[in-house]
Amino acid sequence: MRIVETLADRKHAQTLLGMARFYGAEDAWRVSDDTQERCCIRMLVPDDARQALIDSLQDLFKADPGARIIIQPVDTVLTRDTPVRQDEELHKARAIAATREELYATIVKGARLDTNFLILTLLSTIAAAIGLLENNVAVVIGAMVIAPLLGPNIALAFATSLGDRGLILQALRTIGAGLGLSLLLSILIALVWQVDFTGPEIASRTDVGLDSVVLALASGAAAVLSLTTGLSSTLVGVMVAVALLPPTATLGLAIGKLDAAPALGAFLLLAVNIVCVLLSAKVVFLLKGVRPRTWTERNRIRQSKTLYLALWILLLTLLIGIILLRSSSPWNP
Repeated sequence: MRIVETLADRKHAQTLLGMARFYGAEDAWRVSDDTQERCCIRMLVPDDARQALIDSLQDLFKADPGARIIIQPVDTVLTRDTPVRQDEELHKARAIAATREELYATIVKGARLDTNFLILTLLSTIAAAIGLLENNVAVVIGAMVIAPLLGPNIALAFATSLGDRGLILQALRTIGAGLGLSLLLSILIALVWQVDFTGPEIASRTDVGLDSVVLALASGAAAVLSLTTGLSSTLVGVMVAVALLPPTATLGLAIGKLDAAPALGAFLLLAVNIVCVLLSAKVVFLLKGVRPRTWTERNRIRQSKTLYLALWILLLTLLIGIILLRSSSPWNP
């Protein structure tokens, strides 16, 4: 449940109160009085009605650039006669459906290419490289916790669901900068550090199999569910970091040492993980009904949405074929 607050010209007051009743708001009240030029209407809206209400409000305010729609979280609603819920635990465990606009506001933050993103990428890569070189699992896990790779990947899948070209380009830039910085730093570390590619931590990132595909698919799906159901984004971020950061660092170490065999394995693992994370995130967004607001926008991106999905499926199929071919090759190290 959320409080949806609208700030608009007072001529909309009765229309807004009528919309609150029509869309099943549990309560609605006017904060401002009739003497003010703008009115403030607040509505207590259940989760299943919020998206439809917000879509209608956006249509209503098309010609009013000064109008505002504010969504506020609600922890608890109490009345004098509120009964004790017999299914309270079940109620708490239910998913909290986020609207498209709420998801957008959250996801855009994670796709920003700023100083904080670059610093976190730098620090997480250093930690991951040291953990891989020293075969220290705890250090590698610590690197995963601070790795900021969750945001831009989910933003890319989300942007393709909405056909938002600006967000697509922003996410691609951020992904490229993050992976590029991690790769470059790992190469530099390999130039000054002794690397043992037979160590278990590094070796596990050069050996790609079907289990790696399943892990990456689960990571992408869990990442989207964390945004739409309130799961811990930190834990899901660790899952995505498992799929992206260690193989990137391993690839950089192998390139720095000019060792083709582990470099090929790490590159293949990284490619599989990126495609799987994007594909599973895209599928979950589709299942959650994330789509553009208007019919015109939905019709405009229908072909491109199908193209993105088909492209990722094709890439994954090709990569799985390469994995199976590589595993059966007698020259596979």
